[in-house]
Amino acid sequence: MKILMVLTSHDQLGDTGEKTGFWLEEFAAPYYVFVDAGAEVTLASPKGGQPPLDPKSDADDAQTPATKRFRDDPVAQQALANTVPLDNLDAEDFDALFYPGGHGPLWDLAEDQLSIALIHGFYRGNKPVGAVCHAPAVFRHTVDKAGEPLVKGKKVTGFSNSEEAGVQLTEVVPFLVEDMLKERGAEYSKGGDWESNVSTDGLLITGQNPASSEATARALLGALAQG
Repeated sequence: MKILMVLTSHDQLGDTGEKTGFWLEEFAAPYYVFVDAGAEVTLASPKGGQPPLDPKSDADDAQTPATKRFRDDPVAQQALANTVPLDNLDAEDFDALFYPGGHGPLWDLAEDQLSIALIHGFYRGNKPVGAVCHAPAVFRHTVDKAGEPLVKGKKVTGFSNSEEAGVQLTEVVPFLVEDMLKERGAEYSKGGDWESNVSTDGLLITGQNPASSEATARALLGALAQG
């Protein structure tokens, strides 16, 4: 079982002067779900190398058992420091695709043509694609074989408008994940703010927020097990 995890390379939070990137829990929790299930995990990003970590996700109040495990895991740290550039990857070499969130993907992965091509390759190859929190932004420009939005008519979730308002970044982000998914015809659903919520629709598995990270990864494994 080979799983590809794609992280952001974008580190600027709009014009605020603050840093962003990937959210640590949204990487660490799925990573260990996959590793503990015996998966061979490959980490990638648009630019390769060390992806930027959102500093807020490294704060004391954001720590979870998975993030603490990562901090004591030199093997995982080494893998993260050496992500593979997207142009060196082929969907045929993997069984599933997973995107951790953080605000970074709103700027780079949502628009990245190599990422879009990877998603198309996995989905059309009948392989599951998962994304958590802000990472469903990666579906912004993806389409099915008929040219319709990939998420059209699909049950999905992602970081909600109310959660974005809660972190006071509604006016900073290039677009709102909830609005974008709805505009593309998705059947968007949300749970309570900051509570775990996962949507599975065939090969698409999406999680709403950081609390959904582990459950989203487990749902991806479930989709893999169903073949």
